[in-house]
Amino acid sequence: MAFPRHVVLLSFEGPDRYASIGGLGTRVSQLARALGEAGSLVDLVFVGDPAMKPVESFAPNVTLRRWSQWISAYHPRNAYDAEDLKVNDWLESVPPFVIDQIVAPAALEGEQTLVIAEEWQTAGAAIAIDRLARDRGLRSSITLMWNANNTYGWERIDWPALQAAAAVTAVSKYMKFELSLLGVPALVIPNGLDERLLVGADPELVDAFRVAFGTRKTLVKVGRFDPDKNWLQAIDAVAELRAGGIDAMLIVRGGREAYGDVVFARAHERDLTVERLEYEGSDPARIADGIALAKGPIVHLRAFLDEGALFGLYAAADAVLANSGKEPFGLVGLEVMAAGGVAVCGATGEEYAEPFVNAIVCDTPDGRELATYLRDMLTDPERQAELRAAGKETAARYTWAAAIAALERKIGYVDAVAR
Repeated sequence: MAFPRHVVLLSFEGPDRYASIGGLGTRVSQLARALGEAGSLVDLVFVGDPAMKPVESFAPNVTLRRWSQWISAYHPRNAYDAEDLKVNDWLESVPPFVIDQIVAPAALEGEQTLVIAEEWQTAGAAIAIDRLARDRGLRSSITLMWNANNTYGWERIDWPALQAAAAVTAVSKYMKFELSLLGVPALVIPNGLDERLLVGADPELVDAFRVAFGTRKTLVKVGRFDPDKNWLQAIDAVAELRAGGIDAMLIVRGGREAYGDVVFARAHERDLTVERLEYEGSDPARIADGIALAKGPIVHLRAFLDEGALFGLYAAADAVLANSGKEPFGLVGLEVMAAGGVAVCGATGEEYAEPFVNAIVCDTPDGRELATYLRDMLTDPERQAELRAAGKETAARYTWAAAIAALERKIGYVDAVAR
């Protein structure tokens, strides 16, 4: 079968800093780019920066459509600010746009349109797209999918209506299992990596960060301050390592969530001092200089880290703690591998992670478990090098080209069932 020439991606998150909150923004941005490079005409509809152009070219064959800007202008925190208002706006305005401006013109040319809606915020819009397409006699011209990246907001979804409207997909077998608990069958279509990331981190930047770390064994943890991310395990592991004589430092890049106070309170309980570094913009050289001057075991970094800076940190660190207790896919762990770093993962959706082969994998939230595995690796440079090399090999197998090939086959099944 031929891959649909027209693709519409619906997601609250996207490539703008305003809409880059978690892994979903990375997923849809990279998927859109990969589909465009493969020849599809892609419209990425997302809750974009209210100060930027409503419509803009993003990559070859990819058009960004920033939705709900009239709401975002009054709610500038991020794409989820005034979430309910935006969900209602999408329900009313996105379906007629998709059908009238994309699906109908494509159908006149005898071409199919693939629509992939992401997460609970778009479930109502997906249902409405199905209904409107049927009313217009265009349902056979659409392959409609709704994709689950996380369990957030599932209690707000009309599951029978969604299943009747769209094929339900998930990013991992773990998410497929979570959906099965609701009696919802799902197709698994994994995430991928942009192939250009396989080049790895900038060697000069990696060297600069390693010089900044000095002789300290350095761990990095980047993510929202959320209990699911096992932040307390990370803090406890650092305390255990230091108690065992290892000069360990943890660089923390979290969000502005209130749970951060709990994380740093735990650090103080474990007699770990916290130093805060705050910078405007993303200047890796300044960040490296600040880390070099920091003396405490916990460095709280408050700065925007662009892709280059993140990859530099990932590759330079002794390990990157993507040790979530509940991780639907674990895109960060895969990016760490691509950068040439050592990924520490949880044991849920990170199906690419082979314990002690290409990653360190924790089964519990106990800091002592994490410290045990880290101690073994930190005192064995050869073992660390093996993990880095195996991780790079793994990342090369998880490109978007491979994910799109899987998606194409799943589309064939969905269309066969629809007939």
